[in-house]
Amino acid sequence: MGLWDKLMGEFVDVIDWTDDSNNTMVHRFARQGNEIKYGAKLTVRESQVAIFVNEGEVADILGPGLYVLETRNLPLLSTLQHWDHGFSSPFKAEVYFFNTRQFTNLKWGTRNPIMVRDSEFGAVRLRAFGTYSMRITDPKLFMQEIMGTDGNFRVEEISDQLRNLIVTRFSTVVAQANIPVLDMAANTEQFSQFITNKIAPEFKAYGLTLTQVLVENISLPDEVEQALDKRTSMGMIGNLDRYLQYQAAENLGKSDGSAVMDMGVGLAMAGKLSDAMRSSEAPTIPPPLPQASWHVAQGQQSSGPHSLSDLQAMVKAGSLNASTLVWQAGMAQWQTAGTVPALSSLIPASPPPLPPIP
Repeated sequence: MGLWDKLMGEFVDVIDWTDDSNNTMVHRFARQGNEIKYGAKLTVRESQVAIFVNEGEVADILGPGLYVLETRNLPLLSTLQHWDHGFSSPFKAEVYFFNTRQFTNLKWGTRNPIMVRDSEFGAVRLRAFGTYSMRITDPKLFMQEIMGTDGNFRVEEISDQLRNLIVTRFSTVVAQANIPVLDMAANTEQFSQFITNKIAPEFKAYGLTLTQVLVENISLPDEVEQALDKRTSMGMIGNLDRYLQYQAAENLGKSDGSAVMDMGVGLAMAGKLSDAMRSSEAPTIPPPLPQASWHVAQGQQSSGPHSLSDLQAMVKAGSLNASTLVWQAGMAQWQTAGTVPALSSLIPASPPPLPPIP
């Protein structure tokens, strides 16, 4: 073997990447000096994208397939390497393989409760957690915004940032969804889709696509959940009188003398609680409505305030007629009684004039 063949054997003939892990997002093809032989074969598998970087600049982006690295397959890199002038010796370039499959079952959750306004309970504190899935859809943008020159970029390096992004937007999304806390469990699928649509643009700015967000649990603070449990228990008890009587009847099965005492106490409590509940449920009779107060003009003086019954007596006495000026609070000025709807019914209608005798 000659010296030239030995030197040529040092350069790469085949470029590919098989991933044995399940969390590697980007892998840089390792080669001393990044030297690649002109005419080498590049294999890009399904769910992969290869990016050539020449002197810090993205030169070519290749999707799945088998490529022979030559002028016709790498037009931009060919220009940078001056292959159009017959350059065919080994060249230097970095090759990055991007894993474009979905990365699933990534965890997210609120470290501290978040405050939201609920239509039924008012201001409440919520905790939530679940999973999400995402994938790389714009490798160049992902390289520019997130990865940089990292030669072995893993999910763990960005998962914290993505989790914080979901949690930060979660409270806003909950408020916009306008779903009551007690109905969130029944609308988990709808709620998850709503969150996915709202947060997806944030991921797109990183070159990622948020494919799904799953909400596995939304919980209230312990003390609030205990209060809800008590409320549910009261609803299951139903009629309190019958429940206490049932409890007292069960005590009859006791053989000691305390059973009778327990029964008596239970019946007494049932009676008192029943009376209290009946009194609290009794309808409250509203007080009588206040009568309207009117002022009546008599000559150049006003008298009042008068009630409607007073005005009715004045009509019978002849001191109040349709042309009498009246006023009460809320009126802009004095008006004749005949033009006030509330008083016109009190004043008898005057008969029209008699027709002329022929």
